Amino acid sequence: MSQATRSPRLGVALPQTDIGGDPGVVRTYTEAAEALGFDHIVVYDNVLGANPNTGNYHDSLVLLGFMAACTQRIELSVQVLVLPQRQAALVAKQAASLDVLCHGRLRLGVGVGVNEHEFIGLNENFKNRGRRSEEQVALMRALWADPHITFDGEWHSIPDAGINPLPPRRHIPVWFGGHADAVLRRIAKLADGWMPLAYQPDEVGRGEIEKLSRYTREAGRDPTAVGVDAWVSMGNDNPEQWREEVAGWRDCGVTHLTLSTAFVYHHHRRIEGTTVDAHLAAIERYRHAVADLL
Repeated sequence: MSQATRSPRLGVALPQTDIGGDPGVVRTYTEAAEALGFDHIVVYDNVLGANPNTGNYHDSLVLLGFMAACTQRIELSVQVLVLPQRQAALVAKQAASLDVLCHGRLRLGVGVGVNEHEFIGLNENFKNRGRRSEEQVALMRALWADPHITFDGEWHSIPDAGINPLPPRRHIPVWFGGHADAVLRRIAKLADGWMPLAYQPDEVGRGEIEKLSRYTREAGRDPTAVGVDAWVSMGNDNPEQWREEVAGWRDCGVTHLTLSTAFVYHHHRRIEGTTVDAHLAAIERYRHAVADLL
Protein backbone atom coordinates (compact mmCIF):
# COMPACT_ATOMS: atom_id res chain seq x y z
CA MET A 1 0.00 0.00 0.00
CA SER A 2 1.49 3.21 -1.14
CA GLN A 3 1.17 6.17 1.16
CA ALA A 4 0.37 8.35 -1.83
CA THR A 5 -3.13 9.82 -1.82
CA ARG A 6 -5.55 7.78 -3.88
CA SER A 7 -9.28 7.84 -4.49
CA PRO A 8 -10.88 4.93 -2.62
CA ARG A 9 -13.84 2.99 -4.00
CA LEU A 10 -16.96 3.48 -1.86
CA GLY A 11 -19.38 0.65 -1.13
CA VAL A 12 -22.21 -0.10 1.28
CA ALA A 13 -23.07 -2.91 3.68
CA LEU A 14 -26.53 -4.40 3.24
CA PRO A 15 -28.34 -3.57 6.54
CA GLN A 16 -29.82 -7.05 6.71
CA THR A 17 -30.27 -7.04 10.49
CA ASP A 18 -32.69 -4.11 10.04
CA ILE A 19 -34.46 -4.65 6.75
CA GLY A 20 -34.68 -8.46 6.92
CA GLY A 21 -34.42 -10.98 4.15
CA ASP A 22 -37.57 -10.47 2.11
CA PRO A 23 -36.50 -10.79 -1.54
CA GLY A 24 -38.39 -7.65 -2.61
CA VAL A 25 -36.72 -5.55 0.08
CA VAL A 26 -33.26 -6.95 -0.72
CA ARG A 27 -33.82 -6.25 -4.41
CA THR A 28 -34.98 -2.69 -3.72
CA TYR A 29 -31.92 -1.88 -1.63
CA THR A 30 -29.44 -3.60 -3.94
CA GLU A 31 -30.72 -1.99 -7.13
CA ALA A 32 -30.80 1.42 -5.46
CA ALA A 33 -27.21 1.10 -4.20
CA GLU A 34 -26.03 0.35 -7.71
CA ALA A 35 -28.09 3.20 -9.21
CA LEU A 36 -26.62 5.64 -6.65
CA GLY A 37 -23.13 4.81 -7.93
CA PHE A 38 -21.71 2.75 -5.09
CA ASP A 39 -18.83 0.55 -6.19
CA HIS A 40 -19.52 -2.54 -4.08
CA ILE A 41 -22.11 -4.04 -1.77
CA VAL A 42 -21.31 -6.20 1.24
CA VAL A 43 -23.24 -8.92 3.10
CA TYR A 44 -22.49 -10.53 6.47
CA ASP A 45 -21.99 -14.23 7.21
CA ASN A 46 -23.47 -16.39 9.94
CA VAL A 47 -24.46 -20.07 9.94
CA LEU A 48 -25.46 -20.94 13.50
CA GLY A 49 -26.67 -18.20 15.84
CA ALA A 50 -26.81 -18.38 19.62
CA ASN A 51 -30.15 -18.91 21.32
CA PRO A 52 -32.16 -16.71 20.90
CA ASN A 53 -31.15 -16.29 17.27
CA THR A 54 -32.52 -12.85 16.36
CA GLY A 55 -30.29 -11.90 13.43
CA ASN A 56 -31.65 -12.37 9.92
CA TYR A 57 -28.85 -13.93 7.90
CA HIS A 58 -29.43 -15.63 4.59
CA ASP A 59 -26.55 -17.86 3.56
CA SER A 60 -24.08 -15.27 2.34
CA LEU A 61 -23.15 -16.86 -1.00
CA VAL A 62 -26.77 -17.72 -1.82
CA LEU A 63 -27.75 -14.14 -0.99
CA LEU A 64 -25.02 -12.76 -3.25
CA GLY A 65 -26.26 -15.04 -6.03
CA PHE A 66 -29.70 -13.42 -5.74
CA MET A 67 -28.15 -9.95 -5.66
CA ALA A 68 -26.07 -10.77 -8.74
CA ALA A 69 -29.29 -11.26 -10.69
CA CYS A 70 -30.52 -7.84 -9.51
CA THR A 71 -27.44 -5.92 -10.69
CA GLN A 72 -25.13 -5.36 -13.65
CA ARG A 73 -22.06 -3.50 -12.44
CA ILE A 74 -21.61 -3.36 -8.67
CA GLU A 75 -18.97 -5.58 -7.03
CA LEU A 76 -20.31 -8.23 -4.64
CA SER A 77 -18.51 -9.08 -1.41
CA VAL A 78 -19.00 -11.09 1.77
CA GLN A 79 -17.33 -9.61 4.85
CA VAL A 80 -16.48 -12.06 6.09
CA LEU A 81 -17.14 -15.72 5.31
CA VAL A 82 -15.82 -17.83 8.20
CA LEU A 83 -13.73 -20.07 5.99
CA PRO A 84 -12.41 -22.75 8.41
CA GLN A 85 -15.98 -23.66 9.39
CA ARG A 86 -16.46 -24.97 5.85
CA GLN A 87 -15.00 -27.49 3.44
CA ALA A 88 -12.50 -25.65 1.24
CA ALA A 89 -13.37 -27.46 -2.00
CA LEU A 90 -17.07 -26.72 -1.49
CA VAL A 91 -16.39 -23.01 -0.90
CA ALA A 92 -14.21 -22.97 -4.01
CA LYS A 93 -17.05 -24.50 -6.03
CA GLN A 94 -19.69 -22.14 -4.63
CA ALA A 95 -17.53 -19.06 -5.13
CA ALA A 96 -16.61 -20.07 -8.68
CA SER A 97 -20.26 -20.64 -9.59
CA LEU A 98 -21.20 -17.26 -8.12
CA ASP A 99 -18.35 -15.54 -9.93
CA VAL A 100 -19.53 -17.01 -13.23
CA LEU A 101 -23.12 -15.93 -12.59
CA CYS A 102 -22.10 -12.35 -11.73
CA HIS A 103 -19.55 -12.10 -14.60
CA GLY A 104 -16.47 -11.85 -12.38
CA ARG A 105 -17.74 -9.36 -9.79
CA LEU A 106 -17.04 -11.38 -6.63
CA ARG A 107 -14.57 -10.31 -3.94
CA LEU A 108 -14.38 -13.04 -1.31
CA GLY A 109 -13.76 -11.79 2.20
CA VAL A 110 -12.79 -14.53 4.65
CA GLY A 111 -11.97 -14.77 8.33
CA VAL A 112 -11.25 -17.36 11.00
CA GLY A 113 -14.21 -16.64 13.28
CA VAL A 114 -14.52 -16.22 17.05
CA ASN A 115 -17.45 -18.47 18.01
CA GLU A 116 -16.25 -21.95 19.01
CA HIS A 117 -19.84 -23.20 19.40
CA GLU A 118 -20.42 -22.59 15.70
CA PHE A 119 -17.37 -24.69 14.84
CA ILE A 120 -18.62 -27.48 17.09
CA GLY A 121 -22.00 -27.42 15.38
CA LEU A 122 -20.35 -27.62 11.96
CA ASN A 123 -17.94 -30.39 13.03
CA GLU A 124 -14.80 -28.34 12.40
CA ASN A 125 -11.72 -27.73 14.56
CA PHE A 126 -11.63 -24.33 16.26
CA LYS A 127 -8.08 -24.71 17.58
CA ASN A 128 -6.22 -24.85 14.24
CA ARG A 129 -8.49 -22.55 12.25
CA GLY A 130 -5.87 -19.91 11.45
CA ARG A 131 -3.22 -22.22 10.04
CA ARG A 132 -5.84 -24.34 8.31
CA SER A 133 -7.33 -21.28 6.59
CA GLU A 134 -3.99 -20.62 4.85
CA GLU A 135 -4.04 -24.07 3.29
CA GLN A 136 -7.70 -23.60 2.37
CA VAL A 137 -6.87 -20.45 0.41
CA ALA A 138 -4.02 -22.21 -1.38
CA LEU A 139 -6.32 -25.09 -2.30
CA MET A 140 -9.12 -22.81 -3.51
CA ARG A 141 -6.76 -20.83 -5.70
CA ALA A 142 -5.41 -24.02 -7.23
CA LEU A 143 -8.96 -25.22 -7.95
CA TRP A 144 -9.90 -21.88 -9.53
CA ALA A 145 -6.83 -21.82 -11.77
CA ASP A 146 -6.83 -25.27 -13.39
CA PRO A 147 -9.44 -27.81 -14.52
CA HIS A 148 -7.76 -30.64 -12.60
CA ILE A 149 -5.30 -30.50 -9.74
CA THR A 150 -3.37 -32.80 -7.45
CA PHE A 151 -3.08 -31.33 -3.97
CA ASP A 152 -1.47 -32.93 -0.94
CA GLY A 153 -1.53 -30.72 2.15
CA GLU A 154 -1.69 -31.18 5.89
CA TRP A 155 -5.49 -31.11 5.97
CA HIS A 156 -6.54 -31.47 2.34
CA SER A 157 -5.83 -34.06 -0.34
CA ILE A 158 -7.21 -34.01 -3.89
CA PRO A 159 -6.01 -36.71 -6.31
CA ASP A 160 -6.36 -35.35 -9.87
CA ALA A 161 -9.78 -33.69 -9.66
CA GLY A 162 -11.23 -30.24 -10.16
CA ILE A 163 -14.30 -28.02 -10.25
CA ASN A 164 -16.42 -26.93 -13.19
CA PRO A 165 -17.22 -24.17 -14.01
CA LEU A 166 -14.04 -22.22 -13.35
CA PRO A 167 -14.25 -18.51 -12.49
CA PRO A 168 -13.91 -16.20 -15.53
CA ARG A 169 -10.60 -14.72 -14.32
CA ARG A 170 -9.29 -18.12 -13.09
CA HIS A 171 -8.84 -16.17 -9.86
CA ILE A 172 -11.15 -14.69 -7.24
CA PRO A 173 -9.75 -11.97 -4.98
CA VAL A 174 -9.45 -13.24 -1.41
CA TRP A 175 -9.38 -10.63 1.34
CA PHE A 176 -9.03 -11.27 5.07
CA GLY A 177 -10.84 -9.67 7.98
CA GLY A 178 -9.43 -9.50 11.50
CA HIS A 179 -7.04 -7.38 13.53
CA ALA A 180 -4.55 -9.72 15.22
CA ASP A 181 -0.89 -9.56 14.30
CA ALA A 182 -1.10 -13.13 13.00
CA VAL A 183 -3.85 -12.01 10.62
CA LEU A 184 -1.73 -9.16 9.25
CA ARG A 185 1.16 -11.55 8.64
CA ARG A 186 -1.21 -13.98 6.91
CA ILE A 187 -2.52 -11.20 4.68
CA ALA A 188 0.99 -10.05 3.85
CA LYS A 189 1.92 -13.56 2.78
CA LEU A 190 -1.07 -14.60 0.70
CA ALA A 191 -4.10 -12.29 0.58
CA ASP A 192 -5.31 -9.74 -1.95
CA GLY A 193 -6.47 -7.34 0.75
CA TRP A 194 -7.46 -6.55 4.33
CA MET A 195 -10.88 -5.60 5.72
CA PRO A 196 -10.40 -3.84 9.10
CA LEU A 197 -13.43 -2.77 11.15
CA ALA A 198 -11.99 -1.45 14.41
CA TYR A 199 -9.77 1.43 13.32
CA GLN A 200 -10.11 5.09 12.47
CA PRO A 201 -7.80 7.07 10.17
CA ASP A 202 -5.68 8.22 13.10
CA GLU A 203 -2.22 7.36 14.34
CA VAL A 204 -3.30 3.83 15.29
CA GLY A 205 -5.06 3.07 12.01
CA ARG A 206 -2.22 4.49 9.94
CA GLY A 207 0.28 2.54 12.02
CA GLU A 208 -1.51 -0.75 11.34
CA ILE A 209 -1.56 -0.07 7.60
CA GLU A 210 2.16 0.76 7.69
CA LYS A 211 2.78 -2.46 9.65
CA LEU A 212 0.96 -4.45 6.98
CA SER A 213 3.06 -2.78 4.29
CA ARG A 214 6.21 -3.74 6.15
CA TYR A 215 5.09 -7.33 6.58
CA THR A 216 4.18 -7.50 2.89
CA ARG A 217 7.63 -6.32 1.82
CA GLU A 218 9.22 -8.82 4.21
CA ALA A 219 7.13 -11.55 2.54
CA GLY A 220 8.64 -10.58 -0.83
CA ARG A 221 5.49 -8.96 -2.21
CA ASP A 222 4.69 -5.48 -3.46
CA PRO A 223 2.60 -3.65 -0.82
CA THR A 224 0.57 -1.94 -3.54
CA ALA A 225 -0.80 -5.37 -4.51
CA VAL A 226 -2.61 -5.62 -1.15
CA GLY A 227 -5.74 -3.49 -0.80
CA VAL A 228 -7.39 -2.14 2.34
CA ASP A 229 -11.18 -1.84 2.78
CA ALA A 230 -11.91 0.30 5.86
CA TRP A 231 -15.43 0.54 7.26
CA VAL A 232 -17.03 3.93 7.90
CA SER A 233 -20.33 4.89 9.51
CA MET A 234 -22.62 7.91 9.68
CA GLY A 235 -24.49 7.59 12.96
CA ASN A 236 -23.15 10.95 14.15
CA ASP A 237 -25.17 12.57 11.32
CA ASN A 238 -22.44 15.15 10.76
CA PRO A 239 -21.37 15.54 7.09
CA GLU A 240 -18.19 17.37 8.05
CA GLN A 241 -17.10 14.44 10.21
CA TRP A 242 -17.94 12.05 7.36
CA ARG A 243 -15.74 14.06 5.04
CA GLU A 244 -12.89 14.20 7.55
CA GLU A 245 -12.99 10.43 7.95
CA VAL A 246 -13.01 9.78 4.20
CA ALA A 247 -10.19 12.26 3.64
CA GLY A 248 -8.22 10.69 6.48
CA TRP A 249 -8.56 7.19 5.06
CA ARG A 250 -7.69 8.47 1.60
CA ASP A 251 -4.50 9.98 3.02
CA CYS A 252 -3.70 6.60 4.60
CA GLY A 253 -3.80 5.06 1.11
CA VAL A 254 -6.81 2.76 1.50
CA THR A 255 -8.26 1.36 -1.71
CA HIS A 256 -11.86 0.79 -0.55
CA LEU A 257 -14.33 2.17 1.98
CA THR A 258 -17.50 0.40 3.09
CA LEU A 259 -20.32 2.45 4.58
CA SER A 260 -22.42 0.73 7.24
CA THR A 261 -25.66 2.27 8.47
CA ALA A 262 -26.63 -0.47 10.96
CA PHE A 263 -23.31 -1.41 12.54
CA VAL A 264 -22.42 -0.69 16.20
CA TYR A 265 -18.82 -1.57 17.04
CA HIS A 266 -16.00 0.45 18.61
CA HIS A 267 -16.46 3.96 17.15
CA HIS A 268 -19.14 2.96 14.61
CA ARG A 269 -22.66 4.28 15.21
CA ARG A 270 -25.85 3.35 13.38
CA ILE A 271 -28.50 5.64 11.92
CA GLU A 272 -31.77 6.19 13.78
CA GLY A 273 -34.16 4.60 11.26
CA THR A 274 -34.55 0.89 10.55
CA THR A 275 -36.65 0.79 7.35
CA VAL A 276 -35.26 0.27 3.88
CA ASP A 277 -36.32 3.82 2.96
CA ALA A 278 -34.42 5.23 5.94
CA HIS A 279 -31.27 3.34 5.01
CA LEU A 280 -31.47 4.33 1.34
CA ALA A 281 -32.00 7.98 2.22
CA ALA A 282 -28.99 7.80 4.53
CA ILE A 283 -26.58 6.26 2.01
CA GLU A 284 -27.68 8.73 -0.67
CA ARG A 285 -27.03 11.64 1.71
CA TYR A 286 -23.62 10.25 2.63
CA ARG A 287 -22.49 9.67 -0.94
CA HIS A 288 -23.54 13.16 -1.96
CA ALA A 289 -21.57 14.62 0.98
CA VAL A 290 -18.29 12.84 0.17
CA ALA A 291 -18.51 12.38 -3.62
CA ASP A 292 -15.81 14.92 -4.46
CA LEU A 293 -13.33 13.05 -2.21
CA LEU A 294 -13.67 9.81 -4.18
